Amino acid sequence: MRTLAFQMPDRGGGPSGPRMRVGRPSRRARTLLTTLGVLAVLAMAFIMFAGFWTDWLWFRSVKYSSVFTTTLWTKIGLFAVFGLLMAGAVGLNIWLAYRLRPPLSAMSMEQQSLDRYRMSVAPYKKWLLLAIAAIVGLIAGASAAGQWKTWLMYVNGVPFGKKDPQFHLDVSFYTFDLPWYRFLLGFGFAAVVLSVIAAVVVHYLYGGLRLTSPGARATAAATGHLSVLLGLFVTLKAVAYWLDRYGLAVKSSDFKATDNWTGLRYVDANAYLPAKTILVAIAAICAVLFFATLWRRTWQLPVIGFGLMVLSAILIGGLYPAIVQKFQVQPNEQAKESPYVEKNIKATRDAYGIDGADVKDYPGVPQTEDRTKLRSVADTTASLRLLDPNIVSPAFQQLQQVKGYYGFPSTLAVDRYAGQDTVIGLRELNIGGIPKNNWINDHFKYTHGYGVVAAKGTTVKDGAPDFTQSDLPSKGMFGTDFEQRIYYGEQTKQYSIVGGPQKELDYSDDKGEKETSYKGNSGVNLDNPVNRAAYALAFSEPQILYSGAIGEGSRILYNRTPKDRVESVAPWLTIDGAPYPAVVDGRIKWIVDAYTTTNGYPYASRTTLGQSTADSLTNSQRAVVAQENQVNYIRNSVKATVDAYDGTVDLYQWDTKDPVLKTWMKAFPGTVKPKSEISKPLMDHMRYPQDLFKVQRELLTRYHVTDPQTFLSGSEAWAVPDDPTTKAGTAVPPYYLSMKMPGQPEKDQVFSLTTTFTPNERPNLSAFMAVNADPGTPDYGKIRILKMPTSKPPDGPGQVQSKFQSEPKIAESIRLLRGGDSEIEYGNLLAVPMDGGMLYVEPVYVRSSGLKYPLLRKVLVTYGGQTAFEDTLEKALNVVFGAEAPTTPVPPSTPTNPTTPTNPNTPPTAQDPTVKAALADAQKAVEEADKAMKAGDWAAYGKAQSDLQAALKRAIDAEAKLTAPKPGG
Repeated sequence: MRTLAFQMPDRGGGPSGPRMRVGRPSRRARTLLTTLGVLAVLAMAFIMFAGFWTDWLWFRSVKYSSVFTTTLWTKIGLFAVFGLLMAGAVGLNIWLAYRLRPPLSAMSMEQQSLDRYRMSVAPYKKWLLLAIAAIVGLIAGASAAGQWKTWLMYVNGVPFGKKDPQFHLDVSFYTFDLPWYRFLLGFGFAAVVLSVIAAVVVHYLYGGLRLTSPGARATAAATGHLSVLLGLFVTLKAVAYWLDRYGLAVKSSDFKATDNWTGLRYVDANAYLPAKTILVAIAAICAVLFFATLWRRTWQLPVIGFGLMVLSAILIGGLYPAIVQKFQVQPNEQAKESPYVEKNIKATRDAYGIDGADVKDYPGVPQTEDRTKLRSVADTTASLRLLDPNIVSPAFQQLQQVKGYYGFPSTLAVDRYAGQDTVIGLRELNIGGIPKNNWINDHFKYTHGYGVVAAKGTTVKDGAPDFTQSDLPSKGMFGTDFEQRIYYGEQTKQYSIVGGPQKELDYSDDKGEKETSYKGNSGVNLDNPVNRAAYALAFSEPQILYSGAIGEGSRILYNRTPKDRVESVAPWLTIDGAPYPAVVDGRIKWIVDAYTTTNGYPYASRTTLGQSTADSLTNSQRAVVAQENQVNYIRNSVKATVDAYDGTVDLYQWDTKDPVLKTWMKAFPGTVKPKSEISKPLMDHMRYPQDLFKVQRELLTRYHVTDPQTFLSGSEAWAVPDDPTTKAGTAVPPYYLSMKMPGQPEKDQVFSLTTTFTPNERPNLSAFMAVNADPGTPDYGKIRILKMPTSKPPDGPGQVQSKFQSEPKIAESIRLLRGGDSEIEYGNLLAVPMDGGMLYVEPVYVRSSGLKYPLLRKVLVTYGGQTAFEDTLEKALNVVFGAEAPTTPVPPSTPTNPTTPTNPNTPPTAQDPTVKAALADAQKAVEEADKAMKAGDWAAYGKAQSDLQAALKRAIDAEAKLTAPKPGG
């Protein structure tokens, strides 16, 4: 019997026929390849193990192993569950499509071409099925593991006790539940789409679907299978439409009234919301039509239904809302949008903690004519801080660095000690200043900084900081009986190995270098060779594995900056950009503010943390963690401390009402201590955090307005002014200041955080804002805003700075101070409300060409149109309030008697011989100082500087005599 020319291939096996013999590798080659393969697998396994093991050791060393295990098991659980679900869904549909293949393929060129692929796949179909399922399962599992925070918030969510104004659901539904539902929905869509793709490929490969073959394009089995999958897809779309209804409450959209508007507007509530509800019903009907294909075996009705659903989505979900917006909203926008703006204002003020802000009108001009009384009030209204922590770091560096391998941060901290504002910094290790960099020096010998340096904030000594704690070892107001070694700090970013046979440099004094060995319990023990191998791999440093400098007792310290440590043990917190040190109970503690945030608060407008917290002082070191995060709810819920010696991290519950913090405390029990455990000495150094204040002031530029109509008009919108002391065009930073705020219940000055506002696109002052930053007072956290009159507003910071620099007498004095290549640096321009007016104070520093640090030389003060530029704050206040004649006469910004002519017989000061002689002496002193500096003769340099100051004073005194008013006019 002759064989048919076109015999169908065996569908269950591979191709038959003669096989070519391929030479097998020798036994030695096979052994070598096997060995190499095993070694490669072991190496990869150890690399993965090293990362896991070092993380576990570090969390155990800081006593937060529960954070590691909870996070790890949550990720493993999500990976396993969703990975298996995805693998099962895709694998099941591949297997089902194969089982539903037709028994015979149609006789066509298309099927003959596919026979080759079928024969190629046949021997490996089981492995191919497992491989595809494994790949999609791994990808889906990894994606699900990344949702560990969403899952923990969902299962541990605590009610807010507040309901949204549209659907009347608790806010926790939007912050904790809705994100998880959306993830499940996205996962479901992914599983169905991948299953459809896989089923279509298998059905086509085995003849269930045909493109060019004669007869039906799909078998009944393939039609039923794909109809069910498409029915599931449309069902999920119906669920998506239903969730989209609630998503409108947290949806951001463009709205001219405010950036990043969140919540429903008129068109959402009256067009999109009913459209979504209608689309739910249409999608549900369409899904039923797809499922009905199991019996009808035709796609005619489902395709028609799907087309109607798409058309409805375009007409009802797109065109109809556009018509409503165009013909109903735009002609009468304020009336239509006002109810929704009111909801947005209320939700935003609540979400950012600004709902309790007290806004009061403020006259902006002095209310008392008694200048003597005003002079007395000026001394008690505020502790006017002359020492600018953003400028004096070089002075700390030069006067207290002691050794080149120590350093201070570029911006120092402001705190309270002994009832006065104090500028404080730590003498940290500067790895770049080590005399000779090598592995032993960098990681074994130079391991820590040493000592605290502090200075009075309101006074200086000969222009330099008036230190209250100084020298090495540090001594002064804190005494010497406290742990001064700083193993953990803002500048300490490299790892160190301590406690072993290699001694560390402690500090140096006149008697030479002192050595020490670390006695703390922090760090990970390196006695174990497995630990050493893991860290050698983790830090890419093989010497850790075999170095003789590591022995019994050796410990490795890493993750040493306060922000890194707090962020690691509490990954659910957002960390403030400005940790600060405090001496508490004989230890140096870093205090770190931390926030709980969410972007799911209904109706509350969003803000980007990085943009809201940026100002003229923001750099990579002081930037808030997670700068790109968009949030619409924030609370300073946790205060954290990091011990500068042993790195101990303590988290304290600060906001006892915050539901987000309560949720995380349920997820990670025992990690956050109750507020009652904060000691009194530690509480004395807590303060209101800067980054939270900056976020709140950014929101208050618009949300100080509570009337919807006014809010929509934008007529009372404010702006945060640019820092007038720099040319960078960045926002002015807020300033810590002890002061009396009008309306505060406390009689004495209160440690506060202050800022100013200007109207949009205008330089004058529109408002002054301060928050009580002292937790020791019952009014802590109270925001007070003084609103200036719009008819005759006082000068804003930029105007004040411009007037300072444009006054002829001040400009001439500044020009003289700049003589000899000296540089002028303007300190913080402090604004203080006083008796209805605004008192501005600005220290002026001079950095001469021979000195590497600035000295305070002048103080600028203005109040009520009077300006003074004097050597000390006291003199400047005396001049402004008429208690003393000015050293450098400065006319008022607004002349008190503009009709009085000037004396035409008064000769120009530039022609006066006394002034000319003094200026010549000043120039000569500058030249002598330059020569002495180049020659290294510092005694002569000091004498020249003294001569320069004396000459400048003679010139200023001479000008004062010439411009002083004569009796009888």
